[in-house]
Amino acid sequence: MKTLGEILNASAHFLKEKRCPRFRRDAEDLVGHVLQLKRLDMYMQFDRPLQETELVQLRMLLKRAATGEPVEHIIGEVIFYHCNIAVGPEVLIPRPETEILVDQACKTLSNLNEKIVWDLCTGSGCIGIAVKKFCPKLQVSLSDISMKALKIAADNAKKNGVEVEILYGDLLVPFAGRKADIVFCNPPYVSSKEYVALDHCVKQFEPAEALIGGEDGLFFYRQLQNELPFYLNPGAKIFFEIGAEQGKAILDIFSAAHWRSKRVEKDWAGHDRFFFLEFE
Repeated sequence: MKTLGEILNASAHFLKEKRCPRFRRDAEDLVGHVLQLKRLDMYMQFDRPLQETELVQLRMLLKRAATGEPVEHIIGEVIFYHCNIAVGPEVLIPRPETEILVDQACKTLSNLNEKIVWDLCTGSGCIGIAVKKFCPKLQVSLSDISMKALKIAADNAKKNGVEVEILYGDLLVPFAGRKADIVFCNPPYVSSKEYVALDHCVKQFEPAEALIGGEDGLFFYRQLQNELPFYLNPGAKIFFEIGAEQGKAILDIFSAAHWRSKRVEKDWAGHDRFFFLEFE
């Protein structure tokens, strides 16, 4: 009977042969999912024998991973800023970089109560749900143009025990006649040219409409620059995620005098990734 350690090494080797870029981590995640063990617990139980039923389940999952299907889809959820977020092909998989955005925001919002927060292009709802869980007194609304995404976001809110408003519509359309104090938006920002060059797994398993932001990737930022001022209370704070080389272009787009405290911040890899600003 094979031990956990032997199976983990064999799984990683199999995925490596299939050219999976994160072969070791994916193997750990899949084995841990089958055994319902955290990574650290697995390494404390290397001599544990695996039952045949567990091996059968693991083989099925490994075959799916070998085709390029994201492990996050196979498992069905990710941990995002202390929240369990269900994912699927209808929404983007939350990236670790987006957790930086949420962390930066939560440091700013920790002393705010009863403020109105909008999470535009919410997808899985990960940003708005994480912020609401961190600061429960905020009034959080999640919006998206995809009904399938909103269904997942609503389920994620329930799963994480937070009450948020779910709104259908393009960008600011669902908020007609309303104003916000804090706005989050991780819009589609991949250019048409960049999309062609993306890994085939991303294009095959994640929704194109949540990735492509027009010819140069800046379409939605231009639209928000024009429309957001009519939807903001004085002193409103804006938190955007942006593309790796879009910092200068974003600063140029939001150059009007009513935007202040503008700054671009980088991710762990040193790429432009976040844009923060305030409304006068």
